[in-house]
Amino acid sequence: MEGKTAVGEKVFTTDQSRPERCRLAHSVPNPRETVVGALCWGFMMALSAWLALWCRETDAAFRLEAILTLYATGGLMAWPPALFAARCLSQNRTAETRFAAFFLCLAAATIGTTAFLFALDYRSFYAQWHAMTGTRTWLFQFAFTSLAAFYQFLVLGVRLYLPLGAVALMAASLLLARSDARQRR
Repeated sequence: MEGKTAVGEKVFTTDQSRPERCRLAHSVPNPRETVVGALCWGFMMALSAWLALWCRETDAAFRLEAILTLYATGGLMAWPPALFAARCLSQNRTAETRFAAFFLCLAAATIGTTAFLFALDYRSFYAQWHAMTGTRTWLFQFAFTSLAAFYQFLVLGVRLYLPLGAVALMAASLLLARSDARQRR
């Protein structure tokens, strides 16, 4: 009797682990979708930043190329992990859940990646006034400079995603939620 339960437990545990592996395998986007989507998403984020700067008539023209490059690179790098995470979270779910997962993952990944790139640039500028690398003082300076850069981006940089970035986010989320439903059938 104990042998039958042990065999049954093994079968049950392997059946439980198999869907998890399949879920991860089915969440990986194909290369064409990744490359084309990343290029389009990066372009839309740069266009969104340009439109926001143009509408506000700011004096950022002297750094316009750097700003647009930052937003395009952030969007380009955010697309693949956001797509994978959203598909993993929303597999075999309703259309509303898929839309919410794509919306949340794309927004978080795009803002997070762009903020990270901004923090790297911010940190490289202020590094000339920091202590020697590897010291305790340098570690504090590194941490607090990076946190200040993230905060500054969240306060000042996120508004460059409005209004076009929000529209692009909703359209991309809707398109991806619908295309995922078609692929699963």
